[in-house]
Amino acid sequence: MPGFELWGAEERKEVNDVLETGILMRYGFDGPRKGIFKARELEEAICKRFGSKYAQLTSSGTAALTTALAVLGIGAGDEVIMPSFTFVASFEGVLSTGAVPVLVDVDETLTMDPSAVRRAITDKTKCVMPVHMCGSMADLEALQSICREHNLILLEDACQSIGATYKGKALGTIGDAGTFSFDFVKIMTCAEGGVVLTNKEDLYQKCDGYTDHGHDHKGVDRGADLHPFIGYNFRISELHAAVGLAQIRKLDMFLDIQKRNHSFLKNMLAPIPGVSFRKIPDPEGDSCTFLSWFLPTEEAAKAVISELKAQGILAGNFYWYDNNWHYIRKWDHLKNLDFLHPVNDQQREALTRLRSQDFSASDAVMSRCISTAISLLWTEEQIREKGEKIAEIVKKAVAMSDVNSEL
Repeated sequence: MPGFELWGAEERKEVNDVLETGILMRYGFDGPRKGIFKARELEEAICKRFGSKYAQLTSSGTAALTTALAVLGIGAGDEVIMPSFTFVASFEGVLSTGAVPVLVDVDETLTMDPSAVRRAITDKTKCVMPVHMCGSMADLEALQSICREHNLILLEDACQSIGATYKGKALGTIGDAGTFSFDFVKIMTCAEGGVVLTNKEDLYQKCDGYTDHGHDHKGVDRGADLHPFIGYNFRISELHAAVGLAQIRKLDMFLDIQKRNHSFLKNMLAPIPGVSFRKIPDPEGDSCTFLSWFLPTEEAAKAVISELKAQGILAGNFYWYDNNWHYIRKWDHLKNLDFLHPVNDQQREALTRLRSQDFSASDAVMSRCISTAISLLWTEEQIREKGEKIAEIVKKAVAMSDVNSEL
């Protein structure tokens, strides 16, 4: 799955270009940097590769989300509908602008259920934020229709699905804005970094300033810049951008390997009684970073995870239902309002309600789901060995679950 698996001479060359100039900051120092502008070059490459008119790099995917929300005008009291299965950064970005995260159920796409989105809309709703989890996509056609009907902003959190597409368009370029994360375990990495994608020039101009303390970047040097609005320091460094520049040139190779390995493993698991797979709105667009599969019951899923752990082969297999970072069930710090600072009343009220909100529809999906990360380094022999071991464990767990259900 992650681009760091195929780190090599290309990344070292780009980083060394920066080290030789000694200019690690993306802005200013035009003379000493000797024409080396890695962040600017990476933004251009991102636009070309993904078909976005504009791209603004940031220091992380979380910073990208926060920036996108801010430039879209989402703030105090505004409700942002988001899924119950995501990474904690999604709600962190919402909270950081003063907005209110409204969590809704996911379905077997592992992304937000459009019918749950409809039920959650109130007069305070301003944005729908699908999170394209585990390499695949939300039902964007349905969500676009809802947003048009209710005049809502569509912001794509595509941090986990770089390279995936929906009906021929790159995820992250379909809504009003979209975000990627380039952290260490993403398919394309900068070690740390992110980007905001948009086709709207006014949003891009705001992103450009917001991520650099509000600088308008129109002066002859940084000291001459004006500050038309408040911004923050969400800049990426030239070193991180250099890594990403090498990685984006390898992205299509990464995707080809992933899809091949994903298909091989899926074909091994598909014949197993009781195994089914995630619903994908556009199968052709899956980036295949994970193979997400379901067992008939929570009991069977837990038995499989337990046996994978006992045999020392759990690594790379994720049971999100018991995961502290990705599912509402374990987000006690969010439900208990464990902030280090006071929060506004609307946020307090909404987060308190999460303690009693019914997520049984999501539980029914997530409790049966296991996601297997697809490595870029697997050999055919390793995939076959992995598939055979998983198959043996699953057959045993499903049989035992069937016996218990009959008792």
